[in-house]
Amino acid sequence: DPAEAHRAAQIAYTHAHELTLAYEITDPPLVHNTKVNMGLKPRGLCWHWAEDMEKRLLAEGFKTLDIQRAIANSDDPLRIDHSTALVTARGQPIRTGIVLDPWRNGGALFWAPVGDDTRYAWRPQHEVLAKKYALTPLAN
Repeated sequence: DPAEAHRAAQIAYTHAHELTLAYEITDPPLVHNTKVNMGLKPRGLCWHWAEDMEKRLLAEGFKTLDIQRAIANSDDPLRIDHSTALVTARGQPIRTGIVLDPWRNGGALFWAPVGDDTRYAWRPQHEVLAKKYALTPLAN
């Protein structure tokens, strides 16, 4: 539905700005991450952006769109995992979606079709986490 897509785009831009203010973004992403991990800033890791963007878009109750989560770099020991939210047509896989990533530009929303985002190879969050937890030994 073009009206839902338009509304989702407006919300993504507006909410990215709101989160920039709430997270107190004043630095590039990796510097901000360090400040969050040191307890100097409240939120702003990539998964915070993804979680909060997903939560806000899901609150709209879209009928023709799905809001999904994806993770990149989970299999690369030299890179940090990166999380994002995606929007797809209802019932479609993430490869057909649009990446909504405000983290990488310090609060300015980056968006692109999943296949055009050459910086990251996105995988569905549920697949990455299932593999990660399958490899994690259980405590006795």
